[in-house]
Amino acid sequence: MNQMNVQESPTLINGVDVSSPVYTCPVHEIFDRAAARFPNRPCLDFLGRIYDYKTIKDQIDRAAEGFKQLGIRKGDKVGLCLPNTPYYVVCYYAILKCGGVVVNFNPLYAKRGIAYQIEDSGCRLMVTLNLKQIYPKVAACLDQTCLKRIVVCEMSDILPPIKSVLFSLFKRSELADVPTDLRHIPYDRVIGCKPMEGAVDVAVDDLAVLQYTGGTTGRPKGAMLTHANLSANVDQLTRWMPDANPGHEVTLCVLPFFHVFAMTVALNTSVNLGAELVLQPRFELDALLKALDKKKATIFPGVPTIYTAINNSDETPKHDLSHIRCCISGGAPLPVEVKHRFEEITGSKVVEGYGLTEASPVCTCNPVKGKNKEGSIGLPMPGAEIKIRSLENSDQPVPLGEKGEVCVRGPNVMPGYWQNAAATEETFVDGWLRTGDVGYQDEDGYTFLVDRLKDVILCSGYNVYPRAIEEALYLHEQIAEVTCIGVPDPYRGQAPKAFVRLKDGVTDVTAEDLRAFLDDKISRIEMPREIEIREELPKTMVGKLSKKELVEEERLKREGTHQ
Repeated sequence: MNQMNVQESPTLINGVDVSSPVYTCPVHEIFDRAAARFPNRPCLDFLGRIYDYKTIKDQIDRAAEGFKQLGIRKGDKVGLCLPNTPYYVVCYYAILKCGGVVVNFNPLYAKRGIAYQIEDSGCRLMVTLNLKQIYPKVAACLDQTCLKRIVVCEMSDILPPIKSVLFSLFKRSELADVPTDLRHIPYDRVIGCKPMEGAVDVAVDDLAVLQYTGGTTGRPKGAMLTHANLSANVDQLTRWMPDANPGHEVTLCVLPFFHVFAMTVALNTSVNLGAELVLQPRFELDALLKALDKKKATIFPGVPTIYTAINNSDETPKHDLSHIRCCISGGAPLPVEVKHRFEEITGSKVVEGYGLTEASPVCTCNPVKGKNKEGSIGLPMPGAEIKIRSLENSDQPVPLGEKGEVCVRGPNVMPGYWQNAAATEETFVDGWLRTGDVGYQDEDGYTFLVDRLKDVILCSGYNVYPRAIEEALYLHEQIAEVTCIGVPDPYRGQAPKAFVRLKDGVTDVTAEDLRAFLDDKISRIEMPREIEIREELPKTMVGKLSKKELVEEERLKREGTHQ
């Protein structure tokens, strides 16, 4: 365990200690420390049912022994295919405590995606819910993959008493039929053990989580995140919030824990602060607003689409959101207008951060205390470094202010991809992680992203960055969301196409109006060949606008035209 050396006078920038060595430890010790410090403090609130830290620690220790009795040994992979529920929190830390490796699964994935990830990771045990939406996809993998057993959690067991009764009466149609055979283990059996006496000896460099990338450029790859990587990012983020009050914060957890951003920012960092975690199993705006108000949430990590939805909702003024103090926005670029409007409504501070799965994930963030530069992803986390390298030659750094590929190095960066040496070698250069993002740094050390390397549109030999078009369209007061992709063009090779969702109730804005609006804001080469107005835009599970569905739609249109 790498203990942090205490310095008499650490260097503070924007109130953040940037000079002390970054603290690392086995991830489950983060929970153990919080439970020892705040045993009677509320830990989880799931739809009104509250569990304190002492109770959840007892369940973690029992589940750790339960997994051990199921044969889980150091390094064994255990899948979690769960939404935000107490089951996720207990099993996550319990698996790590008994030496296992957590493999996160998106419950909304199709069976094919789940099966691929099971086989690639070598996952032989999975934890999931007895819901028809999730269980059948996991169960189908028992006969088709290396998966051998499933731990089945009962939804009704974690609901408040009244809701549990109502669920059993009116939601029975949503429950899956689960066989009572040796391949299915009730969750009650897992936590029916005596508490584990002492965790398995785990080194900080041991693998903790296999976190699969989104797979937008081929098959998903398993980023190997060690205990050191994850706990380092927790220490970095905790320092980044110098005014946080341990034992008194309330975090609204609507982003799903199976996503790396929520796992680190909403789960692990909140636990490190002894915060109360208000769990939302899915994003429903009305429920979210009520929870923010009722629980007086102080920390609210999110993605731009969630903040946008709150900004644009007629229900928002009916709720008191004034207790929110800190919002870390990630997952996608944060439009300046969205940031300013949300801060105006709530009185909170919204800071844009940047990260990627391979870095646990947070690499940079604008200061919570200090200058936020519009359009910037902020400053490096303590102990992390950012370098901009040439797009033509990744071995060469570029001068300050010049565009290049953003590369990152630090204790939060993974050692590589699971069983994929070729991808690992391609992703690292001289020990620096290549992010695939184009950006530049200014003289103050703030980084600005221009776009994704793979998203750059090549128009008549010129590089056109979709983000520049999107930011220009966001200046239009009637636009709620926008995304831009490249489509084939017989003359220019590629041309930009923008997809727009207007604010609710707006019906009198046309594509021609928007092109006229853009006329003095972007160059002619950047002007979208087409602007398509839609009622909804595709999003990922965490609410991030997704381009790949639009790219596929355009491909199918072209194929249909050519047939």
